[in-house]
Amino acid sequence: MKKQHSFVRLWGYLKVYQASLFLAVFLKIVSVVMNVLEPFVLGLAITELTKNLLDMANGVAGAQLNTSYVAWIMLLYFVRALFYEIGAYYSNYFMTNAVQKMVRDLRNELSCKINQIPVSYFDRHQFGDMLGRFTSDVETVSNALQQSFLQIVNAVLTIVLVMGMVLYLNFQLALIVIVSIPLTYWGANCILKKSQPYFKQQADALGAMNGFVQENLTGFNVLKLYGREESSAADFRRITQNLQEVGFKASFISGLMMPVLHAVSDLTYLIVALVGGLQVISGQLTIGNMQAFVQYVWQVNQPIQNLTQLAGQLQSAKSSLDRVFQVLDEPDEANDVTERLHQDLTGQVSFKDVDFHYTTDKPLIRDFNLEVQPGEMVAIVGPTGAGKTTLINLLMRFYDVTAGSISVDGHDIRRLSRQEYRQQFGMVLQDAWLYEGTIKENLRFGNLAASDEEIVEAAKAANVDHFIRTLPGGYNMEMNQESSNISLGQKQLLTIARALLANPKILILDEATSSVDTRLELLIQKAMKTLMQGRTSFVIAHRLSTIQEADKILVLKDGRIIEQGNHESLLADKGFYHDLYMSQFSDKKEA
Repeated sequence: MKKQHSFVRLWGYLKVYQASLFLAVFLKIVSVVMNVLEPFVLGLAITELTKNLLDMANGVAGAQLNTSYVAWIMLLYFVRALFYEIGAYYSNYFMTNAVQKMVRDLRNELSCKINQIPVSYFDRHQFGDMLGRFTSDVETVSNALQQSFLQIVNAVLTIVLVMGMVLYLNFQLALIVIVSIPLTYWGANCILKKSQPYFKQQADALGAMNGFVQENLTGFNVLKLYGREESSAADFRRITQNLQEVGFKASFISGLMMPVLHAVSDLTYLIVALVGGLQVISGQLTIGNMQAFVQYVWQVNQPIQNLTQLAGQLQSAKSSLDRVFQVLDEPDEANDVTERLHQDLTGQVSFKDVDFHYTTDKPLIRDFNLEVQPGEMVAIVGPTGAGKTTLINLLMRFYDVTAGSISVDGHDIRRLSRQEYRQQFGMVLQDAWLYEGTIKENLRFGNLAASDEEIVEAAKAANVDHFIRTLPGGYNMEMNQESSNISLGQKQLLTIARALLANPKILILDEATSSVDTRLELLIQKAMKTLMQGRTSFVIAHRLSTIQEADKILVLKDGRIIEQGNHESLLADKGFYHDLYMSQFSDKKEA
């Protein structure tokens, strides 16, 4: 099915506020009509004054200025101006109201969408690029729509009304103006077709720059540590050089429209002045109508020029809108729910003949089988790239298996609601994540219904209650945006307390002690033992000394289990695990 044009789709969001739109357009029509009447009204006054002055100069008996007529014309002009100002002001008011509400709805839909699309989408896109789609791209659309919608209405209506007025005033001169309009449109359209691809490249280059800046600011300390400032700056210069080149081409080509349109406008103006002057001399046209006609030539070219000035902004808006709709058009996660969990899981997990690949030509996990009983602790070790994190991603249904199946308590997890299924899990990751808010709010994130007393009990069980009470504000202390006002180890203890509060049946533990000092490591290990009691636990292990009590240790290599057993049996086998453990042990002894 052919996709709708981006602006057509955008109209679907905007028409929800059709009452505000109707008022905005109606009032804009009022202001345009009043504006188009201006030359005609002035022309009446000028014609009458010119006639009066000529009669007085020629000595016509009783000749004098027709002040009453001119006064009525001036009153009419004032009323016209009043309606024009009221229409212009309130049309902008109602248009702004509609656009801002529409942008709010669009952002809300984007926010809902990111909770529905697969994790794989975020793995394929830079964080900075995604951030740009939510912020700068939506803002570009908002600005363009707010500034251009009424101007387009103004331009189209002005052209139609002016055409009617010039045809009414003088048919011959009107033909000159009418011929200039398609010439103007043709010139503008040719330039638009040339510049549009560059505006698309410009939007993509901006997204790449946002991604680069976000990554480098996040890792700024590492850049300084390894002296990579110049290399980073060189990479940034290459990105900005590309942005400068495509930005220049987009702006320069679209900027050619103004000179081209001015040339057509000036030529039309010249021809009208010449032909109109001859008609005034021959008595076919009054001076007032000649003056009005000259103004109408300007009025009919002004909206065309305004449209071309908006062309660059509209092209940028379309490119940004395409990027926003790319997110909204992403397919949602498959939700083939055929089974419901009528009770909490016990934690029995089974992997049967599981295969998985991110790309079809690079299989990562092959023929993987595993049985885990409720309450068991399963440690997963292996070299980098062995598939440890991928295994957890499959268990959490961040990705679905390519072949085989994973079942929990006999339920194939592909038949369960992701949200209902994931509520049975708790996670403590190596990179502890806390959000901006109070410590109490961060802990309650694991269980929104938890009371203050339950939060304190969870903190005590995680050995973090004493630390919290030493902080200014205690449980009500505000965490900053990066939660950098506490240490990494303290963040890990808070995430353990959060997981305890959630009371999960299955735990995912990514070695949480690898980046902390010895004292905090002991506290974290103690808290983790409390957390794992009575729960099925999957532990990704980096320090083998922390998994000696595991019921099962899986040694992965190239997506396969090459060894399996407990700590003592694997050491006795003197295989890969034995060599890995002894290398860590000998390193410690040498240290």
